[in-house]
Amino acid sequence: MIYAAYGLVFGLLIPYLARRFSKFMPATPAYALYRILRPVRSVSRAKRSGNPSYRRLMTKYRMRSIGWGIVAAAISYLAAERFSDVYIVWYLGLIWTLLLLTEIDNRMMLLPDILTVPLLIAGFAYSVFVSQWVIPPESVLGAVTGYMLPVIASAFLVWKNKDAFGGGDIKLLAALGAWLGMELVIYTMILASLLFVLYALFRRMRVGAFGPAITVAAIMIAFYFF
Repeated sequence: MIYAAYGLVFGLLIPYLARRFSKFMPATPAYALYRILRPVRSVSRAKRSGNPSYRRLMTKYRMRSIGWGIVAAAISYLAAERFSDVYIVWYLGLIWTLLLLTEIDNRMMLLPDILTVPLLIAGFAYSVFVSQWVIPPESVLGAVTGYMLPVIASAFLVWKNKDAFGGGDIKLLAALGAWLGMELVIYTMILASLLFVLYALFRRMRVGAFGPAITVAAIMIAFYFF
């Protein structure tokens, strides 16, 4: 239950963190941390209190925070039930980062390197020091597969859409390959593509953020296979 409480707190912060990222990207890790802890207010208190549109926006913002808090708490609780204490901290770090990336990509159509690159490094570290399922060579092979397959697919699709895969999507898939290994990252790409197609058909859209589909697929794959 304690992990669910931690997840609730982190989930409540997800919209705030995503909003901060949208204001200072791209940035170095040090500057990003500084701006998260010391935000710059762009709207005065007087304008905030006297603007009905701003109050409606903040109400929507708070509801979004509560929604993310519930989602993060639920997933953290299920992870704590499924994984032992040796692995839970690693998996919660992976899951929470994926949830944050989902909100950032929805907001900005961007997956920042200061989150995807550390996630890649953490995946290698996990395979070396902790994992019993993904050994280091499999982690490296998974990262290469997660990077190269979208690049090859983009080369075939560039005639139709030059942004078939964004650079952030490719780096995220490489990071997930380091965590999941070659076989599971391929499953993740297939499942993410299916989820994105279904969502695009439901919303009747032709272009959208692919990162959320990747993160949902990765969490589903990790829960099912691990």
